[in-house]
Amino acid sequence: MSAGSPLLIGNASGFYGDRFDAVREMLDGGPLHVLTGDYLAELTMLILGRDRMKDPKLGYAKTFLRQMEANLGLAKDKGVRIVANAGGLNPAGLADALRELVRRLGLAVSVAHVEGDDLRERATELGFGEPLTANAYLGAWGIAECLRAGADVVVTGRVTDASLVVGPAIAHFGWSARDLDQLAGATAAGHVLECGTQATGGNYSFFTEIADLAHPGFPVAELHADGSSVITKHPGTGGAVTVDTVTAQLLYEIGGTNYAGPDVTARFDTAELTQHGPDRVRIAGVRGFPPPSTLKVCLNTIGGWRNATTFVLCGLDVEAKADLVRGQLESAIGADGLTWTLARTDHADADTEETASALLHATIKTSDPRLAKGFSRAAIELALASYPGFHVTAPPADGTPFGVYRAGYVAREDVQQVAVLPGGARVEIADTGHDQPEWDLSWEDEIPPSPSEPTTAVALGTLFGARSGDKGGDANLGVWARSDAGFRWLVHELTVDRLRHLLPEVSGLEVERHQFPNLRAVNFVVRGLLGEGVASSTRSDPQAKALGEWLRARVADLPVSLVEGAR
Repeated sequence: MSAGSPLLIGNASGFYGDRFDAVREMLDGGPLHVLTGDYLAELTMLILGRDRMKDPKLGYAKTFLRQMEANLGLAKDKGVRIVANAGGLNPAGLADALRELVRRLGLAVSVAHVEGDDLRERATELGFGEPLTANAYLGAWGIAECLRAGADVVVTGRVTDASLVVGPAIAHFGWSARDLDQLAGATAAGHVLECGTQATGGNYSFFTEIADLAHPGFPVAELHADGSSVITKHPGTGGAVTVDTVTAQLLYEIGGTNYAGPDVTARFDTAELTQHGPDRVRIAGVRGFPPPSTLKVCLNTIGGWRNATTFVLCGLDVEAKADLVRGQLESAIGADGLTWTLARTDHADADTEETASALLHATIKTSDPRLAKGFSRAAIELALASYPGFHVTAPPADGTPFGVYRAGYVAREDVQQVAVLPGGARVEIADTGHDQPEWDLSWEDEIPPSPSEPTTAVALGTLFGARSGDKGGDANLGVWARSDAGFRWLVHELTVDRLRHLLPEVSGLEVERHQFPNLRAVNFVVRGLLGEGVASSTRSDPQAKALGEWLRARVADLPVSLVEGAR
């Protein structure tokens, strides 16, 4: 394969627990040069940290090892190289386990790994306290070094998700740190691939338009030397690749227009998407600027203990029933640390008991494990002494520890990325972010307003798609239009104040809004909606995955011409 030919990179995992058979499906389904897997998230790092507490030899994604046992020989036969961040907190341990697997299977497969992200032993001196995990987000250059040295499998710890794609592209095309537009284009492709089937119709607002979503295929990026790419999938697989599905994934879990990573700052508002045939979307024009002078650090600590139960309130007087049990439980154990949420799922004159019922969720978070355990006893002791029809969805158990996530930042020179090559040689990766000039990244286009016309009240989802998710304690909510006229309405009408009105849970929180004209989109960042992160949040949707669908279900006055054009 020459350096000028396209590089075919597929994805087989979007999270730790994704479809196990995806590795085999991707290897069998069509041509590939590299197969990636993203196994890490903020919550995953906490899970792996607790694994490591039980056994220092753990700390990596054990599923990946089983997938390789079943598929490594096939990958070698097909000439497909594997790049995955499944090393988690222990990439060296996973690499050793893989080498033992290779010996046992009798394969001629070389394994390398990237390390240097784990800062836990230096956390105090870096000002991070004593966290359970402390991992800097490394970039792509260590991966590229391992591939250039001939590795068939490269495993890493906490690199940015997009780096799993950028690293192979650097190795294949020979890019340097000054090829910023090329790096930015590969970063955009990596961001689309990182969540697997979310790029091919999974979690997609207009899912009813996709003919076959029973078993969506995983995505593939055809990367080119100029940084452009075509997002596609293997022939005959389910789902779809359209401008809308790719737009949705580009908007997922981002902040402003500047998508800052350790390799490059990619301007996602410069991305140009075009449909290049069935299940083929071209991404081009992404501009790149120097990366930040710091690296983000994922910090997890044990925040205390939590417990929860859900009281079912059936029939009449739902509010009074909720007040009664709330007062009884608070009298028994105190109100400190208790969070209550009443979900009015009940209907008047319901024809089933379930639809006649509301749900009262009670959660306790405390530093005292005895109080978390006592919550269970106090809740169940009310069974014969509280509201009529008392029952719970499931009896509460003993309290469990919960984690708290926060982001830290560290100077680039304080982190040393190391590529451990197949023969065991250790190569320190030179930093790429210091000798770049400063750039002004603050511009924003002006969009003319729509002409005045009659309106009709309809759900926003009639016209607009949305994709939402979590970034620690913050939530992001990307909303896109499917026409230029729809985007003009979106820019001028869906303001921060309007969002607060439509989503009352957002009221009172800090909200940012960013425009993406090329994507016909705006993105909101809601600060603090998720508290201290997914492992600690008491919301029913702790990762804000459905926040966008809630917004789409809200009714607003939309121009008649837009609504009629969407029918």
